[in-house]
Amino acid sequence: MTSPGTIEFHDVNDPGPLKKNEILLRIKKIGICGSDVHVFKGHHPATPYPVVQGHEFSATVEAIGDKVTSIKPGMRVTARPQLVCGKCKPCMRGQYNVCQNLKVQGFQAPGVAQEFFVVPEDRVITFPESMTFEQGAMIEPAAVGAHATNRIPVLKGKNVVVSGAGTIGNLVAQFAKARGAAKVLITDISDYRLNIASGCGIEGQLNVKSCSFEEGVKSFFGDEGFQAGFEAAGVDSSLDALIKNIEKGGDIVILGVYSRNPVVNMFYLGEHELNILGSLMYRHEDYETAVEMISSGKIITGPLISESFPFDQYQEAYKFILDSGEKSLKVMIDL
Repeated sequence: MTSPGTIEFHDVNDPGPLKKNEILLRIKKIGICGSDVHVFKGHHPATPYPVVQGHEFSATVEAIGDKVTSIKPGMRVTARPQLVCGKCKPCMRGQYNVCQNLKVQGFQAPGVAQEFFVVPEDRVITFPESMTFEQGAMIEPAAVGAHATNRIPVLKGKNVVVSGAGTIGNLVAQFAKARGAAKVLITDISDYRLNIASGCGIEGQLNVKSCSFEEGVKSFFGDEGFQAGFEAAGVDSSLDALIKNIEKGGDIVILGVYSRNPVVNMFYLGEHELNILGSLMYRHEDYETAVEMISSGKIITGPLISESFPFDQYQEAYKFILDSGEKSLKVMIDL
């Protein structure tokens, strides 16, 4: 991608000999996410051009370096796209997902939208042959859900509201259920996306265009209310509704990306002693949890995949996403 809205294809040079800890991957599937669309449209503030996109993917191992021990040629794998310094204070305490010098492949560094890609062994995650390559490319967004739901230490037995039924909101809701939440309600303004959530096993759906947030919550939870909320829509009104209606002392995790800073009701936040938590990407253990949950069938990804395009139709894939609007969730690129 040389500039917003334009994709050019180039021959990729031979990566050359592998370093001792490196692995050569043959890319199989690439998922396009909302952040990729922001880059395509020129709305991502932290992405320079030109850029090779792609950070959600599945692959097979083509070759390994001399010192690689845990990975063998032919294995099905994916890899974390985070490039971290390992020296800043967040990295030193294990929070490398918020590294002070973080770069993400596909945004600030070249991504996987190419036939072959080289990664170090410590960022690779294997997945079993029982999983398809499409499922493998869904491990990355699933890891977002795994990490976000782990930001609240205990979800078991709690009632949960997830605002936003896109891919990430859907996966967050599924993970909340898998982590033992009592009841899970997902909200959106799209019946299409809410129906997809129902097909993924989320028992509660609320279209806030048809019914107010307050009435929908009361109808679904009754007097129990809800104790945990996840904001995955990036919309002021969604955050405000969560803050105003969550049980006192509740936890709200922010995943949504806001086009402008939202106005936060600080009265409710302070007087109700709410906990507002950020959540950024994932760590290695979140990928491992995602693999376990997808392979066991506890996390369902199939209904989220809207369409698949061959690699040489990358531009057409973006056109499909932009034209489809709310009826496009996850689009795959097939190599």
